[in-house]
Amino acid sequence: MTTPTVLFVCVHNAGRSQMAAGWLQHLAGDRIEVLSAGSQPADRINPVAVAAMAEEGIDIAAEQPKVLTDSAVQEADVVITMGCGDECPFYPGKRYEDWVLEDPAGQGIEAVRPIRDEIRRRVETLVAELTG
Repeated sequence: MTTPTVLFVCVHNAGRSQMAAGWLQHLAGDRIEVLSAGSQPADRINPVAVAAMAEEGIDIAAEQPKVLTDSAVQEADVVITMGCGDECPFYPGKRYEDWVLEDPAGQGIEAVRPIRDEIRRRVETLVAELTG
């Protein structure tokens, strides 16, 4: 059995997709390969997203926004988009999910915590589906 690969994509790869990748790495360990990218990556990860994840004991501070490439999409078994709309490439045969989540950009920690918690809930479901 091969290890499934999940790609999280949002526009800036600075908030939602980075938090999702952090949760998946934390919850699944080496059972699932984790990738994240953005259609228009920011210069740096959102410091409020970093702080929100740190409250849960997950350090994503060293992560850097990465540009979305066709090869990343081709490598992934599951592609989870978060607000990138038509900018996300589509390949037949891939499992796609679009997670409608509020954008944490420009928001304070009080607004980002519920986004973080909703991402955790969805990642837990994803882990259960992919690992049995």
